[in-house]
Amino acid sequence: MEKFSYEANGYNRSEVNKFVSDVITQTEDIVSRCSSQRDEIIKLKEELEHYKSIEDALRVAVIKAEKVSDDIKRRANEESDAIVNQARENADRIVNEALIRANRIEHNANLLEKNMEIFKQKLKLIVAQQLEIVDEIEVLELEP
Repeated sequence: MEKFSYEANGYNRSEVNKFVSDVITQTEDIVSRCSSQRDEIIKLKEELEHYKSIEDALRVAVIKAEKVSDDIKRRANEESDAIVNQARENADRIVNEALIRANRIEHNANLLEKNMEIFKQKLKLIVAQQLEIVDEIEVLELEP
């Protein structure tokens, strides 16, 4: 605190006036700084609100992106499962068709083998009958 000198009618007027002027100047500076700081605070609050809204929008976007990603993964898994199942069904069908064809071929081979045996037996029978005829021809020629 400042001390003033005394004069006949009280404190020195020029010192008091200078002090009051200094106080007024300092007070005006403080008020001016407060006003500019208030404006800056308002501006910063507005920026903060803006960034909060951006953050909220980004949070929503990230959540949506995660949901879309999960959905894409789920669909891809379902599609891959469907492809694998279809491949298994096709493989089973191909194997079954091959087994059926193999069974038919084996059956035909067995029939062919049986037919060959029957043919051999009939051929042997025919040859035997032909030999008997040949033997009879020899006998017939000798008997006159």
